[in-house]
Amino acid sequence: MNTSAGSTARLLGAGLRALLVLTALCGVLYPLAVTGVAQAVLPGKANGSEVTVDGEVVGSRLIGQRYDLPAKDGQETPEPDLTRFQPRPSNGLGTNSVNTQYALILSGATNRAGDDEELIRRVTDAKAAVVADNSVPGHPVDPADVPPDAVTSSGSGLDPDISPAYAALQVRRVAERNGLPVQEVAELVRDHTEGRILGFVGEPRVNVLALNTALRELVEEDAAP
Repeated sequence: MNTSAGSTARLLGAGLRALLVLTALCGVLYPLAVTGVAQAVLPGKANGSEVTVDGEVVGSRLIGQRYDLPAKDGQETPEPDLTRFQPRPSNGLGTNSVNTQYALILSGATNRAGDDEELIRRVTDAKAAVVADNSVPGHPVDPADVPPDAVTSSGSGLDPDISPAYAALQVRRVAERNGLPVQEVAELVRDHTEGRILGFVGEPRVNVLALNTALRELVEEDAAP
């Protein structure tokens, strides 16, 4: 009886010691080591690839965001800010109906088939809006030139990038709205066009936040006396 109790006590003691050691190792030392290495080697990526303008964080290079005008009274969907480059649509985003304490936005895809009537309507309306928004006097946009990413959302609804074709489509409108030469805005797009990863992975892309940040700086420089 005493032997059994002693064995149980030893097992409990060994288990408790193992718990404490593993908790300290895996729950404290390892996370601190990984965090320290990440902060020392790749601090920008470790902190979420934040983009800072004038000391203020304006977003992350990894998460897409909208550029809209302030919503008017009674307006459910705000109008896009046409002085800025616009991202992909975010039709897959939804709101959280369970947690009422915080206004959460849920990412996701629409999960609609290619022949879905609602999806077809959205794409048709989006193409018409892209054509109307980006047509400037003397340079109407041909609907056939509207790239797919201008009218469809990504799987997450939070794609931070657009295709070079969609960025180029917006150049004349952005230049006109900001009073800038078209060539300067086109050069801005070229400077922010990234190629395929390792030369063969993915597609060429333009990060919308980085592009709009550079555009803001160009506008401020142009307005400076």
